[in-house]
Amino acid sequence: MLKGLVITPPVIGRISIGRVVERNGKRLPEKDDQFTLTSQVQGCDGWLLHPLDEKLRKEAEGQKLRAIPVRLLFNDPALNLRADYSLFDRTTGRPVCVGNGETCRRMSKEGVANLPCPGPGACAFAQGACKAYARLNVVVGDGDEDALGSFVLRTTSYNTIRTLAARLAYFSASSGGLLACLPLELKLRGKSTTMSYGTPIYYVDLVVRSGLTLEQAVTQARELDEQRRASGFNQVALDKAANDGFANGAFEELEEDVPAVVEEFYPVATQEAAVDTPEAPPSSLRGKLKGKVERLVSA
Repeated sequence: MLKGLVITPPVIGRISIGRVVERNGKRLPEKDDQFTLTSQVQGCDGWLLHPLDEKLRKEAEGQKLRAIPVRLLFNDPALNLRADYSLFDRTTGRPVCVGNGETCRRMSKEGVANLPCPGPGACAFAQGACKAYARLNVVVGDGDEDALGSFVLRTTSYNTIRTLAARLAYFSASSGGLLACLPLELKLRGKSTTMSYGTPIYYVDLVVRSGLTLEQAVTQARELDEQRRASGFNQVALDKAANDGFANGAFEELEEDVPAVVEEFYPVATQEAAVDTPEAPPSSLRGKLKGKVERLVSA
């Protein structure tokens, strides 16, 4: 295995709830109220749709795609969802510092240094440019065609990160650690706050599949676990291989993927475009709050 190269789950597509659009000569993230499944190929108009996107929309019978049946690859919650405080160099697109609120790995002239991490709000090095960033890998459907081929959902939404982390921990505990066998689905939810002026903020949740209770899902998970064990499938070894792969390098994102991540989640122009509106001057408190809300909605 090449040292210094993080070995991540095989990715065959992306799951997003928005896209990057060009407006007034600037490429900015645009919110959406449904899921989109794309391939890993980008065209002139953005990411090309994955064939599963059309299939799921047909199954939704004309409704917006707000639920996706999934299974997880690993029993360990931390392997399925990796969340960090991340700082990217907007000039080169490379990751500069990744931390968890206690320790961080920071790129320097001498190489990668392990340092204390005070979190984005108190970090003098980041100067406010660092924020939470998470990746969730899931198998869409039951993985009949590719059991290890995953779709990745990338997000900087605190609502999504907090909800997914809680769900994974609870499902792991209630199923006896059988996360990889549970029949689940990603679900898009919306909520409004006093700061959103009635505008819904969308985030991603993880629930048992429609038509099943938690007890039924756990029963199915136990049955599937027994079938896998009987066939010789070794989930413990798979989790260990994944853990070793993540530990093999300092930063998860490949250099070829980082520019798209920075463009979608860390655009320099977003703040300027969000607060500079006729109804809400940038200097006013209302303008600043509205700008913050719009950034949250687009996250």
